[in-house]
Amino acid sequence: MAKIIVTAGPVPGHVVPLAAIAADLTKRGHEVLFYTGAQFAEPISATGARFVPHPAEVDVTVGALDAELKEREKLAPLDRIVFDIKHLAADQAPIHDRRLQELLTEFPATVVISEPMSFWTLPTALRASRGRRPLLVNIGIAPPAFGSVDTAPFGPGLLPPTTDEERARYDDMRVQMGAFFADPQKYVEGVFTSMGVTLPAPLFDAMATVPDHLLQLTVPAFEYPRSDAPAGFRFIGPLPAAVDSEFELPDWWAELSSERPVVVVTQGTVENGDLSQLLVPTLRALADADATVVAATARPDGPDMVRAALDGQVPANVRLAGFVPFEQLLPLADVLVTNAGYGGVQTALRHGVPLVVGGETEDKPEVAARVEWSGVGVNLHTARPEAVAVRAAVDDVLNDPRYRRRASEIRSQCAEYRPFDAIAEIVERATAAVEQPRLGLRREGDGL
Repeated sequence: MAKIIVTAGPVPGHVVPLAAIAADLTKRGHEVLFYTGAQFAEPISATGARFVPHPAEVDVTVGALDAELKEREKLAPLDRIVFDIKHLAADQAPIHDRRLQELLTEFPATVVISEPMSFWTLPTALRASRGRRPLLVNIGIAPPAFGSVDTAPFGPGLLPPTTDEERARYDDMRVQMGAFFADPQKYVEGVFTSMGVTLPAPLFDAMATVPDHLLQLTVPAFEYPRSDAPAGFRFIGPLPAAVDSEFELPDWWAELSSERPVVVVTQGTVENGDLSQLLVPTLRALADADATVVAATARPDGPDMVRAALDGQVPANVRLAGFVPFEQLLPLADVLVTNAGYGGVQTALRHGVPLVVGGETEDKPEVAARVEWSGVGVNLHTARPEAVAVRAAVDDVLNDPRYRRRASEIRSQCAEYRPFDAIAEIVERATAAVEQPRLGLRREGDGL
């Protein structure tokens, strides 16, 4: 039995996939401690893991950073990334690092499983060589951000270069991006110095090269090839999700099994405060379409918000919902319209559902670019599309079989991977490597 610490930033898109990993490891008989925001106590405890909350002074889920988060909402997309690096990650890192060291003293884990933006785990790997510390495994819950000669600079959502002119332009952009991120890089380096370690590379690169493993939750067909990827980088496929047996099917569910196309639209679990960005324009765009449109708002008051935005005039072909488990919904869908959250896109691909995507914040432009590059859907290149653009994109995906065919090919590739088995194998091998020397010493002392 292994002892494992799992930690994630207190955001559903970060916590949910790592909670699924924790649940699988506990089922295999391992002892898991999960360290994240206080609001996730119930779902984490349900995995069988021991839940430990973030200290209140750095827990965004208990309102500790409300003022800062309000300022963040006013920023442009790239400025938000800088804000997140400095104030939602670096500023809290020393407190999280101290807490992690306390937990490791109390609970001597052989493996720490994290996700890239929880970079309070990096000092643990930097303080001691491998074998004298826990193995650090990062789970790629977003597109890999490390630099490569084979890709554009991370952030704007540009496709890989195909000509010498594009390569030269991307080289110039790398210089410009380096200058743009020089301030947050210096800021983070100062925080790491305060923790007694040196950040060995630009932050996005360090998040991939410092951990012993970076396990990407997708398949090669959805990710840009890189000739210079870090040694610990590998694909393990998207995580399967359990079917929610307690979900009560709405009375319109049977309509989704008719011959009429089903279009699902969502803005995910985070960027759903303003449903006029993508969801409402999609409902307007498809109001007269020969399709059933499911608005998955992912919030209990979502249907009321949509009705208000539409002045009570909900199109006859629209079905409003709060939370709907995608594991049950997407097998019945023909198209998913989404703001390009990584987890939702991967779930669609596991079910062979083509996409229409539009997102501008965090990593969403990069996810949308990969949808375009891989051929599984249409990239709207904006988080606030016009209804006419959404209609054209949905019609294109429904009527052109190339999108469905390519999504089906990626579904087949996803089926070849066993992500839970891959993670468990790494955990169990690391634990065995620690236990074998101990057993060897005991046998030597016994004269064996």
